[in-house]
Amino acid sequence: MKIRHFLDFLTIVTGAVAVTLTSLWIGKQAYSWLPPQGAAESHLIDDLFSFLVTLGSLIFLGVTATLFYSICFHRAKATDLGDGPHIEGNVTLEVIWTAIPIMLVLWIAGYSYQVYEEMGIQGPSHQIHLHNPMKMETAEAAPDQASEAAVAEDVEHIDVSAKQWAWVFHYPQSNVTSTELHLPSDRRVRLNLHSEDVLHGFFIPAFRLKQDIIPGNDLDFEFTPIRPGAYDLTDSQYSGTYFATMRAKVIVESPSNYQQWLSKAASQTPSPAPNQAASEYALKIENGIDSGWKTVEPATPPLVNFPG
Repeated sequence: MKIRHFLDFLTIVTGAVAVTLTSLWIGKQAYSWLPPQGAAESHLIDDLFSFLVTLGSLIFLGVTATLFYSICFHRAKATDLGDGPHIEGNVTLEVIWTAIPIMLVLWIAGYSYQVYEEMGIQGPSHQIHLHNPMKMETAEAAPDQASEAAVAEDVEHIDVSAKQWAWVFHYPQSNVTSTELHLPSDRRVRLNLHSEDVLHGFFIPAFRLKQDIIPGNDLDFEFTPIRPGAYDLTDSQYSGTYFATMRAKVIVESPSNYQQWLSKAASQTPSPAPNQAASEYALKIENGIDSGWKTVEPATPPLVNFPG
């Protein structure tokens, strides 16, 4: 009997180790399921996602392995047609299987909130102050005024306006307006997000960044692009009929190429930017198409130096 118990114990320990190692391996694979990290903050979301995948795999494989073990080693004999033993409730077991999920949920909540804070995502509770992501020092935290000025000068400021249905980007230092967002790589960027009408969502999947833009409340949102390339910006909040057309290109380039683009764009005369929502609406009116429900008229295409 002792040998049987020892073998059962060895089987359980071996299975637990195998499940744990497999779950950790699956969690590592989760990094490859996401787009390449386009911003310095991307690893925060990727680490959280990997953690959740690891934890989910551990629970799934643990339950599956337990069922498999019970079926293989504790199934009733073919000739056993009787009822199983009558077992009353076990308070200790019930406390354990209640406490473990609670602790896991609190762990996930704490980790998620930490990432939320470090990403600098802002909601209604953040409207009264500037909240900088990645624990970037504010004026109150840094007594050295010269150091503060140097940090401020190294941040690229861009104004972002969202409206039905277009993204408009303004670069105040060069007085350039564009419907294509250009960013310098390896340099801190501060976006001033503004909505001209309804709730919009600034979402760049490759950067793992999503910030709701609340009408009547401008938001400062910071991040650091690190991988040159072309990315997609989309509206993560449903904003009306032509919501699907509200997309823009995000171009991350070297600081020198970025400055060249600004200089080139500044030399161009502002002109109306192509706008898919406005074009589709005009075509609908021209052809007399009546969809049967009221449609918000798209905003006038913005005047930009660079239409993208």
